Amino acid sequence: MAGLSALILLLCAAKDVMPSSSHWKPIWPSYRVPVILPQSTLNLDKPQFDAETKLEVVSPCGPACHKSSPLPTYEEVKNYLSYETLYANGSLTETEVGIYILSNSGEGSQGKTRTKRQIYGYDSRFSIFGKDFLLNYPFSTSVKLSTGCTGTLVAEKHVLTAAHCIHDGKSYVKGAQKLRVGFLKPKLKDGSKGANITSSAMPEKMKFQWIRVKRTHVPKGWIKGNANDIGMDYDYALLELKKPHKRKFMKIGVSPPARQLPGGRIHFSGYDNDRPGNLVYRFCDVKDETYDLLYQQCDAQPGASGSGVYVRMWKRQNHKWERKIIGIFSGHQWVDMNGTPQDFNVAVRITPLKYAQICYWIKGNYLDCREG
Repeated sequence: MAGLSALILLLCAAKDVMPSSSHWKPIWPSYRVPVILPQSTLNLDKPQFDAETKLEVVSPCGPACHKSSPLPTYEEVKNYLSYETLYANGSLTETEVGIYILSNSGEGSQGKTRTKRQIYGYDSRFSIFGKDFLLNYPFSTSVKLSTGCTGTLVAEKHVLTAAHCIHDGKSYVKGAQKLRVGFLKPKLKDGSKGANITSSAMPEKMKFQWIRVKRTHVPKGWIKGNANDIGMDYDYALLELKKPHKRKFMKIGVSPPARQLPGGRIHFSGYDNDRPGNLVYRFCDVKDETYDLLYQQCDAQPGASGSGVYVRMWKRQNHKWERKIIGIFSGHQWVDMNGTPQDFNVAVRITPLKYAQICYWIKGNYLDCREG
């Protein structure tokens, strides 16, 4: 869809970036983030877990289609941002939310398909080898889901991924109830577990160590949209692990306009199916954007879905460079470009509203989610 209602757009607009002597640095903008709070929660029937996992999401609605779509009403936006929570024991709840804007004083107010993901010309993906890279940031934040997708560590116990890796828009996929997250670990020659790696015990190869998922949040915008043009805008989900992963994670951030991205580029790493066991890194230029989506031609294959799309910019408040997740790699769309169909890979942007929702899922406290 083209965006949110005029009211929501106004309330969630970015603050002006303050002048800086380091004007040559790409600076993280400061955003006024709304507050999304649960209003009511209902118990639902246990899902059947009968859907097949689809590692591809396809929509014929491109940038022009999204930009010409009618703006949603405030009630529609609240409906899209309401969410289902799936627990490890199979129970399911639905939570309705309210959207609020806080002043500075803290006072509240109210088409065509294909069988493989496209490789655009020369394959520009890089397989990441060796523990010195795989176990170090930022590559170490990429994890594999037992349903076949990729996810990104965004907190001590939380993984951000694509909703279609968990739910096909109508039902939860077969592996969702016993969902696990895999972390690449060194497999040592001496048979030890790899807690401490020394020169006398070098890893023979990498293997996955799995952690069970405690609960999963999926926005109703995806479930109600059923992978159509609206649903693709909400193709994201958050997983809470049963125990901390003890790795450095990458924070989420509100997606700046494409023109503010360093070099106009995005980066992400995922477990592409055509390179089993390999973590694959890529970067590419953003070709177009809507309020909710980034269109690009990063080379990717099924399995990379759910990868966190990130950029590295200067954090003025902390006086340092910082990477943040600004989107989730979703799928592809056929776009009519002057009468000629053109193929784009698509990432779901983290907007101020989505930031507020995901941050609340992680923190459980809106006071920690006031700045994106």
